[in-house]
Amino acid sequence: MNKADSERIATVLEKIGYRKSQKISKADLIVVNMCSVRQSAVDRVFGISQKLVQLKTLNPKLKTVLTGCILKKDKKKFKNKFDLILDIKDLPKWPNFLNLSKIYNPTPHQSLRHGTGQESKIYLDVQPKYQTNFSALIPISNGCNNFCSYCVVPYVRGSETCRNYQKILKEVKNAVKKGAKEIWLLGQNVNAYRANNKRIKSNGKRIFNKNSLSLVKNSGDTVNFAKLLKMVNGVPGNFWIRFTSPHPKDFSNELIKTMAKCQKITPYLNLPVQSGDNEILKKMNRNYTIKDYKELVKKIRKAVPEITLSTDAIVGFPGESKKQFEATLKLFKEIKFDMAYIAKYSPRPGTTASKLKDNVTHQEKEKRYQILTAILKKTALKSNKKYLGKEIEVLPEEYKNGFLIGKSRAYKTVKFQGPKNLIGQFAKAKITYALIWGLGGKMIKEKRANL
Repeated sequence: MNKADSERIATVLEKIGYRKSQKISKADLIVVNMCSVRQSAVDRVFGISQKLVQLKTLNPKLKTVLTGCILKKDKKKFKNKFDLILDIKDLPKWPNFLNLSKIYNPTPHQSLRHGTGQESKIYLDVQPKYQTNFSALIPISNGCNNFCSYCVVPYVRGSETCRNYQKILKEVKNAVKKGAKEIWLLGQNVNAYRANNKRIKSNGKRIFNKNSLSLVKNSGDTVNFAKLLKMVNGVPGNFWIRFTSPHPKDFSNELIKTMAKCQKITPYLNLPVQSGDNEILKKMNRNYTIKDYKELVKKIRKAVPEITLSTDAIVGFPGESKKQFEATLKLFKEIKFDMAYIAKYSPRPGTTASKLKDNVTHQEKEKRYQILTAILKKTALKSNKKYLGKEIEVLPEEYKNGFLIGKSRAYKTVKFQGPKNLIGQFAKAKITYALIWGLGGKMIKEKRANL
């Protein structure tokens, strides 16, 4: 989501005359797009701000802006480090402030107020300047209503708002026309999407085109996430569909069936579990049990047998005992995730969990992190070895030292030799070796029929 926001920021800046600087020392404006979700990210921004102070001594005309998911506490911390702190939801208004017009002349270190739900929708409709032509990051919603006890997203992004499905489809269609081979649908709780609770006037006609699987049969129907996926799947073109991040409690049977039936939806899913212990999950306000989670995984794997499954987990949550951590360890061994994004708990000001005593030491958190990672490495390697000798489709993203590096449909990193001009184009590779975090192979040249 932060990358998608940055692409929209680039659009707004270019419209008022800015162009991308190749050297940071030559820049007239530097925008830092931050995230207060983890303390490590806040610490990185603090390091960047120190460098910006040095740059301003060399270039007094340099303007600096801080934006993104910023806690009030962090805004206070950084207010003397940046010229402006601007709410990402107010992105369409940024030109007024950056141009320093007579009408809108901000005082130093001004911070705009928190945007409303309506402003959230407006900023998401800013056309992005995609970082690549072949991969499009398309937000379908913003904000969250879940209030997980450790998470600041509802406080920094506000309540959940959903974009109009027709605008989403228009952005998808435009991206595909420009060469996009990969469409990412984004939301803090992506599978809770509902089309603005507005009545849909379709008169039983197909929403997008003759190939669409989705029919909105009457004016009372609502477009949920499964229906949106069907619509995107119906957009003409050869491209993949990915989405992140879903919440287990909102994962419906309809969504599972949609993933199984729609050919463009890739067999990759990040399904955050956060903990393997029910008591900890309750403290986290996750609203599901481990039994619920395991049953969901079972249904998904039955419907999509080739699914690659990743997860998010937090170690060292306040009060997490060794026995409760071992429940997470047991879950990792049982589910056999292909990948996991493991975080060492850090208190986030304003959240419910921040009121709890952070009584797991840093050393113990690091130990638990390493133990989980060791299990993950074993399951990831075993999963990757299943691809040995297989021919798979890959979307190369970069060219390095004579090798193409990209992602497979199942979101596996694949490295193989091939021409640089294949970046952003589908290619086939035969897998010859497997590593913990990726695959390697050789390119398969397409055979041409004799004319």
